[in-house]
Amino acid sequence: MEKRRREPRPKQYEDEVINIGRVTKVTKGGRHFRFSATVVVGDRKGKVGLGTGKANEVPDAIKKAIQAATKNVTQVSIVDGTIPHEAIGVRGASKVLLKPAVKGTGVKAGGPVRSVLEMAGVKDILSKSLGSSTKINMAYATLEALKSQRTVEHVAALRGKKVEEIL
Repeated sequence: MEKRRREPRPKQYEDEVINIGRVTKVTKGGRHFRFSATVVVGDRKGKVGLGTGKANEVPDAIKKAIQAATKNVTQVSIVDGTIPHEAIGVRGASKVLLKPAVKGTGVKAGGPVRSVLEMAGVKDILSKSLGSSTKINMAYATLEALKSQRTVEHVAALRGKKVEEIL
């Protein structure tokens, strides 16, 4: 009897590794090394997620992080390739300031902030990292700032008004 192989599913999200850390646990038998990985996933169309994973080997840690990130995917508001308004995201001692930018500016961001914004599908944005530069916290702060975004349509619906009344 012929064994059937499952067709590999097309990837739903792209992923990018933000950080890989080596964690050491010292016991009386010596040092025990494990690895932690932080990964951002997204479809570059407004959906983005962040996750962490730990394992004895790096590929396993990355795999776990991708699974965790895929579970935590959220929809973010993007208007004409940028964000609707200015926002500050805070996580721990890390603060990330995001400002909308005109078309053609590009993603002016560094490190994990850039990774999160690119996976979310933001094309034009200005950012500044304030406070701690811990990669994991900077990524989560960026995600918080993106989640806090409200479009004019959303605000109008909340207030029970028309878009023209708010503008």
